Amino acid sequence: MSVRIDITGLTPERIGVVPSPLAELGMALHALSEPAHHPGLQGWTTSVATRLDPCLADRLCEADFLWRTTFSDVFTPSAGIAGRRTRPGATLAEELDLLDKLSDEQFVDAALEFTCQSSYAIRPVSRLDDPRTRERALDLAAARGAHQVRFTQRLLDDPPAVRTWFRELLRDCEEAFFADVWARVQHQLAADARHKTELIRRKGLGDALKATSSAVSLDQAGRTLVVDKISEGVAATGDGDLVLVPTSLGWPHLWVLHRAGWQPVITYPVSSPGLTAPPSVEQLTLRMSALAHPVRMRLCRHLARGSYTTSELADAHGMSAPEISRHLSVLKKAGLITTRRQGRYVQHQLDLSVVSRLGGDFIEGVLR
Repeated sequence: MSVRIDITGLTPERIGVVPSPLAELGMALHALSEPAHHPGLQGWTTSVATRLDPCLADRLCEADFLWRTTFSDVFTPSAGIAGRRTRPGATLAEELDLLDKLSDEQFVDAALEFTCQSSYAIRPVSRLDDPRTRERALDLAAARGAHQVRFTQRLLDDPPAVRTWFRELLRDCEEAFFADVWARVQHQLAADARHKTELIRRKGLGDALKATSSAVSLDQAGRTLVVDKISEGVAATGDGDLVLVPTSLGWPHLWVLHRAGWQPVITYPVSSPGLTAPPSVEQLTLRMSALAHPVRMRLCRHLARGSYTTSELADAHGMSAPEISRHLSVLKKAGLITTRRQGRYVQHQLDLSVVSRLGGDFIEGVLR
């Protein structure tokens, strides 16, 4: 599973590493609504939540599904501008002006991501013009809750009014708390962007991507950018640009915009309080599958207490040595056990450090 971006013909000057105040505001709103996703920000989220004006807090609840369960593309409007060569603005005001340049149809499609629509990577039929598509959007919103239905109805009935309301909401967030956040993080983000840009210039995109995240890489041909995620998607830069957006508040999320007709964008965390090299989705799947078998679970009980040979395990479990060897091979391939030779004996033991991280690795994998 992965999101793949075809970058055939992409030249270095068409790769931009650019901080985005609007994307960072979106990440801030997500952290406030899902503090459990961001334990490293607990002090900040608690501080902001306790001093937030109740009226603003209520308004944020009206549309929190735009940043709670997903990261809506309305926070990266530069990607939807015709020509697919526009970069994020330097200020929130500039980015809100870019948001105003999106068509009503683009804004509506991006705002309705929370309905788990299946048409993200293809050009959908207009929800503003087609009655059946409109009703389907309302049906999907109904599954999410009553206030999602009300928001969707308002959005479909009067997109300009909702866009004005949304812009005012974001400006009020800037005044209430985000101006302080941006003043604190923008220099770090700018420094990271300069570093990645220099890596692209001196060593190429592949090395810059490795420095960005261990989950992002180029294929051997150098024509496809692969983002290791528990999801699937495809996109292509075509004659447009590729934009990388650093975020200070986004860990553990690695967000990829691959909407049909929009410029591909990857928003990546510049630092994380977690592991520097989390396992790939393939490694995570191997480990979860290896532990799903009852015999291997029982073997792990022994191997967690000490090191044992295949023969010892066979005797303890009433199984043949070849059967035990097959199960040990699965555990070893998944990286869950270590093996060492002591004289003529080969001993196996559960790698407790790897197993103890499995829950965190799984959470990071599904949130990436």
